[in-house]
Amino acid sequence: MDLLLTPEFWTALLSIVIIDLVLAGDNALVIGMAARNLPAHQQKQAIIWGTVGAIIIRALATLAVVWLLKIPGLLLVGGLILIWIALKLLIQDNGHENMKASGTLGAAIWTIIVADTVMGLDNVIAVAGAAHGDFLLVVIGLIISVPIMVWGSTLILKLIEKYPIVIYIGSAVLAYTAAGMVTNEKFLAPFFTAYPWVKWVFIVAVVVGVLLIGRMKSQQQKRLAEQS
Repeated sequence: MDLLLTPEFWTALLSIVIIDLVLAGDNALVIGMAARNLPAHQQKQAIIWGTVGAIIIRALATLAVVWLLKIPGLLLVGGLILIWIALKLLIQDNGHENMKASGTLGAAIWTIIVADTVMGLDNVIAVAGAAHGDFLLVVIGLIISVPIMVWGSTLILKLIEKYPIVIYIGSAVLAYTAAGMVTNEKFLAPFFTAYPWVKWVFIVAVVVGVLLIGRMKSQQQKRLAEQS
């Protein structure tokens, strides 16, 4: 219980919730596109069972990644991947155009599970990194993400469309988590512990760099789209 009273625990949990919020938006698109050709009475079943299946796979994957990140060097690799994910979040390239609707309940459930599993890899890495190896945080984060995925995805999409700053906040949290993963890597940690100011300069540089580069790339894409 003492762990629950520490600022580190609540900071990590808040990071996981924000990560779930900003990365859950795609789930609404996956669910909607996969189930849109089903009769109305089957759409709800497809959403519920597809999401349950995706959550189970995501839970197992997250726990596996938490364990894998304890292997020397993988925390650094995970951090670098997460930096790329934070950038990708800011660059509007959804790639859902080829997502096909399913005609049967079973096919729709399977489509939701497979698509969400593939698209949820970024969420798995991010949550595992934010949890700092704490399985309790992973479980709580997943419990929170279930209602977000089932009921909140569409609302989150609308919120992101209305307030683009939500994306920047989410990207900043991802970048912060990524930088923390890099500085906690076993063979780098002694250096950052000896020079804590370097650690914070590095973290700030990563967060600011991701936001600036992401914004520039996003604006560049918009200009190219307007010209074409």
